[in-house]
Amino acid sequence: MPYSDSLLPRPALTSPVLLAATVDALGRSAVSRRDLWRLLTDTYTVDLDAVAAVLPPEDPEPAWLRTRE
Repeated sequence: MPYSDSLLPRPALTSPVLLAATVDALGRSAVSRRDLWRLLTDTYTVDLDAVAAVLPPEDPEPAWLRTRE
């Protein structure tokens, strides 16, 4: 993991339009949702609630029914 200095200023994404465009652009290169979060928060200062609202919802794990015996 690269060293990131939290004292260095990062650009802030405050506009929902810019945030959505950035999430879309980073989503193309991210391998997973976790990787997308890491890329976004390592590069920009963002409102995490706004990011969560922009990200597409994750599909829940299927709840398998018990089989009848």
